[in-house]
Amino acid sequence: MESASMSLFDVLVRHASERPDATAYVFLESDGSRNSLTFSQLSRRARAIAARLQEAGASGERAILMYLPGLDFIEAILACFAAGVVAVPVQPLRNARDLPRLARIMGDAGSRFLLTHTAVRPSIQRILPDGDSALSGMTWLSTDTVPESAADEFRHQGFEPSRLAFLQYTSGSTGLPKGVMVNHGNLLHNEEMVRGAFGHDERTVFAGWLPLYHDMGLIGNVFQPLYLGIPSVLFAPTVFLMSPVTWLRTISDWRATTSGAPSFAYELCVHRVSPEDMQGVDLSSWKVAFNGAEPVKAQVINAFSRKFAPYGFREEAFYPCYGMAEATLFVTGGAPTAKTVQVPVEPEALARNLVTRQEDSSTVLVGCGTPHGGQVVRVVDPESFEVLPDGRIGELWISGDSVAAGYWARPDATAATFQARTSRGEGPFLRTGDLGFWQDGELFVTGRLKDLIIIRGRNHYPQDIEATVSGCHEALRPGGAAAFTVDGEEETKLVVIAEVHRTAVARLTPELQQAILAKARKEVSELYGLRLADLVLIKPPTLPKTTSGKVRRSYCRELYLSDRLERVFVPARKEEAEQHFLLAAAGEGRGR
Repeated sequence: MESASMSLFDVLVRHASERPDATAYVFLESDGSRNSLTFSQLSRRARAIAARLQEAGASGERAILMYLPGLDFIEAILACFAAGVVAVPVQPLRNARDLPRLARIMGDAGSRFLLTHTAVRPSIQRILPDGDSALSGMTWLSTDTVPESAADEFRHQGFEPSRLAFLQYTSGSTGLPKGVMVNHGNLLHNEEMVRGAFGHDERTVFAGWLPLYHDMGLIGNVFQPLYLGIPSVLFAPTVFLMSPVTWLRTISDWRATTSGAPSFAYELCVHRVSPEDMQGVDLSSWKVAFNGAEPVKAQVINAFSRKFAPYGFREEAFYPCYGMAEATLFVTGGAPTAKTVQVPVEPEALARNLVTRQEDSSTVLVGCGTPHGGQVVRVVDPESFEVLPDGRIGELWISGDSVAAGYWARPDATAATFQARTSRGEGPFLRTGDLGFWQDGELFVTGRLKDLIIIRGRNHYPQDIEATVSGCHEALRPGGAAAFTVDGEEETKLVVIAEVHRTAVARLTPELQQAILAKARKEVSELYGLRLADLVLIKPPTLPKTTSGKVRRSYCRELYLSDRLERVFVPARKEEAEQHFLLAAAGEGRGR
């Protein structure tokens, strides 16, 4: 591991000295052009911007970083590290609807500085309302206008690993987003863990499209290559979403060895990449296909492996892992090139927080390895705080040097989340809010505590119901559903919202909607013994997700209750909706 007194900026300076002309980053533009930076070029750009930040008195302050995908963002965040500025990466403004969230982040962080690119600033200002705005009174710095000669004015000031590096704001839905305080020591510890766990070395080549302002894209695709001193090939998330095969072609063209994403991205490739798209693609260089940020799905791993095996992809490349922003990023993972651990379990036992192996079960859980770097992961009863034995499901609690310092300016939330102790006084631990269990030395993550669906005393995981509903009819988009509950007059009601395929939107008649509802209710009843109270079909791609691809179920519930979902089909009258619902129910027979 790097010296404890170093930051990632110091790592960059060392690489720039030892291998100045080596390529650090390549960014592939949508028009086919590319931009690149060597370590020496990146070091000089970072020092130039840092000098301007020092001149503006920004050291010790928080600065909003708002950039379109590209190398300018990387220059800016490393400049913040160099100048002792706490970086606050945010998603670029797309429209006025993004303003309230940005205003909440800025207010919470107390930011007085905003770093961006000249080309982005006019689009931001067009979105801003006239007069008072969320960005009024900010000191703006268009970092692309800073001359490289300013690097000579930079004054290097060392600081302790406990100094804040950046605030990673969580993807809050309706409440105030919380800024996770990640310090330089956390970053270096986590990067060393990733290096060892993934088996990275000087021959590693990264490729990816994940958002750079989010933990997986930033710490995985940007900071890990920098830590290693190896190249990283990047392109925009929108390019991947429009053409998933671009991801696979980039891996093939650049002979990338490490690349990854949440499960939804692999699933998208399975459904939207054709054999014609794969002409000339060779995935044999891909050694680590990391898969995290949401429950890892066995069916997705198996389907992806089968589909792309003819093009050199090996199932052993899949690397299921578990992590979160509050622990910097990486928490657990297995051994590189080892086959994924898949365990079929009895659904009935799972509903009682127990794990019973059942070989013919369609419910298959995927192992996410073990902790690294001295991290400790306990499975704890979320009510009694007792540590649970193997095979019992509970909340995952984490301790170690990658666990962040807490939430910015939120002492109560920090105490509740980051300073938990078990019933025997062990701690402090980070309470993750995630559910899982240990079995045979392997961690399995089953879902989110707050998203757990509890009806008539039985536990159900929303991702299972979502997969059932989104896969029940060809008109629905796989991976495009959210399941949650609402209060009813007599009992808790199950609701699912599901995206319709683009190709099916125009033909979604009342009769087709009725058929989809009948099929969904039948399968949910047979598989889970539940009555699907409502199925709302929405336009693609309007399902709310976090930047890492997690379904924002709480926000989906709020949109449902306030009738703000972008429905594909809305019955003209309430009576008509109820009639369709009853007709569908009559067609499926009685369920429990």
